[in-house]
Formats: sequence, C-alpha cells, structure tokens
Amino acid sequence: MKTAISLPDQVFYAAEEAAHYMGIPRSKLYLNALLEYLEKNNRKKITEKLNEVYTDDYYKEFEPIAYAGLESIRETTQNDTW
Repeated sequence: MKTAISLPDQVFYAAEEAAHYMGIPRSKLYLNALLEYLEKNNRKKITEKLNEVYTDDYYKEFEPIAYAGLESIRETTQNDTW
C-alpha cells in the first residue's frame, strides 16, 4: 500500500542518506523503522512480559529478604521518637 507522510527536511535527508548507505530503497528503510517501533512499543507484549516476570513465584523468592529488611528497620527505629 502506498501512503504519503510529512517529514521535516532534516529527517528526510538523513533517511535518504541512511538508505543510500545501507543500499536499500527509502521505503524499505521506513518499513523497517516502523516495524521495529511497533514491536518495541507493543503494549500488549509489554504487559504480558511484565506479568510473566512479576508472578507470585517472583515475590515468594524475595519475600524473606523483604521481611529481613523490614525487621531491620523496625529494630533500628524501635526507640526513635517521631
């Protein structure tokens, strides 16, 4: 599909130079850049990855450390007056 976009002159000329240097058509450069942008900014994939990382198992692994830190703070501030 063909489309028209508006770009600042400086961006257009930088893209022209990059496409020439890479030996690819300008449209291929724009396509590659757009595909990369869409992949990196896919909110659904980002959310899925975060959900995968922060599972209950993740928190269980660090729970003892968190409680130890909290207990240390309690002991340190036990006699403090606020």
